Amino acid sequence: MTQATISDAVRPAKRWRLRPDPASVPEGDWPPLIGRLLALRGVETASAARAFFEAAAPVPALPDLEKAVERLARACRDGEVVAVFGDYDVDGITSTALLYENLAAMGAKVLPYLPHRDSEGYGLNNAAVDSLHALGATLLVTADCGTSSIDEVATARNHGMDVIILDHHTVPPLLPAALAIVNPKRDPNSTAEPSAGGICYYVLRALREAMDFPEDNGAMLELVALSTVCDLAPMVEGNRALVRDGLRAIAKTERPGLRALLEVARIDPAGVDTEAIGFALGPRINAAGRMAHARLAFDLLVSTDETEAREIAAELDRLNRERQQATQDALALAGELIADEADAPLLMVGHEELPAGIVGLVASKLVETYYKPSFVYQRGEHESVASARSIREFDVTGALRSCPELFVRFGGHRMAAGFTAKNEKIPEIKERLIAHAAELLAGQDLTPALEIDAELPLKELRGEEIRWLSRLAPHGVENPVPTFLSRGVLVRGLRAVGKDGDHLKLQLKDGAVSWPAIAFRQQGGGIAEGTLIDLVWTLTSDSYIKGGLELNVLDLRPASSSG
Repeated sequence: MTQATISDAVRPAKRWRLRPDPASVPEGDWPPLIGRLLALRGVETASAARAFFEAAAPVPALPDLEKAVERLARACRDGEVVAVFGDYDVDGITSTALLYENLAAMGAKVLPYLPHRDSEGYGLNNAAVDSLHALGATLLVTADCGTSSIDEVATARNHGMDVIILDHHTVPPLLPAALAIVNPKRDPNSTAEPSAGGICYYVLRALREAMDFPEDNGAMLELVALSTVCDLAPMVEGNRALVRDGLRAIAKTERPGLRALLEVARIDPAGVDTEAIGFALGPRINAAGRMAHARLAFDLLVSTDETEAREIAAELDRLNRERQQATQDALALAGELIADEADAPLLMVGHEELPAGIVGLVASKLVETYYKPSFVYQRGEHESVASARSIREFDVTGALRSCPELFVRFGGHRMAAGFTAKNEKIPEIKERLIAHAAELLAGQDLTPALEIDAELPLKELRGEEIRWLSRLAPHGVENPVPTFLSRGVLVRGLRAVGKDGDHLKLQLKDGAVSWPAIAFRQQGGGIAEGTLIDLVWTLTSDSYIKGGLELNVLDLRPASSSG
C-alpha cells in the first residue's frame, strides 16, 4: 500500500448517532439548548449548572501529600540537591519545569533530568539514578512516571536517596518502596484524574503554603493548562477550572518561551484555547522529544531570555515540520506492512525504519483510519519499543496486563499505552494481543459513531445561544465541543482548499441566513454547489471568541441520506 492509499484509505462509514433526550434538564437563565447540553455532560441540576459555570477547583484527595510536602520542605530549607526526573512528552516536560522553578525558588538545588526517548525510553532507569546520585542528589522526585519503577527506586534507596513519586499512571499490584507516592489512582474510590502537571501543581501549592512562600499561581497555571490539555485529562471539575485559569494566564504570560512559541505558531495570546494548545503548541513542545531531546522544550519553558527563547522556539518549529514529514513517511511504510492484515481485530506493525519518536502518532493515524486498536513499534537491535492507541471499546493497557511476562516494561492508560520487549517475544505478543482483542470485541459493532448532541437548524442558532456556548468551554475529554446536526442546508459555494486540495470551503444557506464553513479532509462525496445537504458540525471556541462564526463540518451527506 502506498502513502497515498493509506492517507486516502476509505475509513469506516460513520454512523450519525443523535444522543437520547436526558432524563432531566437543569433550568436556569440559559436557553433550552444549553440545558440539554449540560444534562448530556452529567450536569443535571440548577445548582450543578451554576457550579459548572463557576468552574471551582477543589483540591482532590492525594495519597501521601503530607509526606511529600514535609520532605520537600526540608529539602528546600536545607538547600539539598533535588533531582527531578520527568518524561519526554508535554505532561512530563511541563511537570519537570513546574518542579524545577518552584523548588529552586524555595531554596533547593534542582537537577532536572529528562530521558532520551530513543536511548533510554520511558520511565526511570538505573543509569540515570546512578548519575544523579553521583551529582550529589539526596532526594529524587519523579514527574509523570515512577509508579511502576520498583527496581529503580530500590537503586535510589541503596544510594541513600529518598524518593517521591508524583504520577497519575495506572497502579500495579506491587508498588515501589518510595517515601511518598502521590498518585490519585492509589485510591480506588477517587474519581480525580489530574494530569501529572496538575498533581505537581497541587503539591507545590501545598508546599508554598507550608513554607509561607508567596503564591505564583499564574506562572504555574499556564504550564498546568498545557499539561492537562495535551495529556487528554478529563475536562471536568478541577481540571476544567485549572485549564480555564491557565488559559487566562497564557493570554497575558510573561514567560519568554511561551510568548516565542505563540509567535512561531502564529497564535494571538488573547485567543488561546484548548484547540490551540492541542494542535499548535503541544505538537511543537512534543517535537523536541520525538525528533531531538526533550530538554530543548524544557529549556524553552524555563528560559528568562527573550533572544534564547526565540531561537529555541524557531528550532522547535523546524523540528515539528520535520516530524510531520517523518510521520507521513512512516504511515506509508506502515500501510505497506499491514496491507494483508487489515482484517485483524487488532493491528500491530513494526520495522527498523519506524522512528520510536513517532510510533504513537502512527498508531493514532491507524486507529483513525481503521478504527481498531493499533500497536506500532520500532524494532531495535535487541529490543522493540512500541506505542499503542485504542478505541473506546478496548482497554489497551488491560490487554498488556493479560500477558505481562512478555515485556521488559509496559504501562499507560485505557486509550494509550506502550511497551518495551525483546525482539524474540514480538511474534508471541502479537498473537496474544490479537487473540485478546478477538475475544473482547467479538460481536460488537465497531462502526465508529459520530455522537450528536442536538439537531439544530442553522437558522435557529442565534446570538444568545452562541454566547452561552462559549461558557461551556474549555473543552476536552468528557466535555467535548457541542456537536449539532442540521438538515436540508443549501450549498451556495464550494471550493477545494489546502495544500493538496483535500479540504472543502463552503458557503451554506438556511432560510435567510448564510454561514461560512470548513470541512477538513472531506472529498465532496457527491456534494455540489446548489445541492441540499445534511451536516454534522461544531463551532470551535476560536470562532466565536474572534467574533467570526464558522462551522467546522465533521461529516456531510446529500440531504436525501438518512442519519
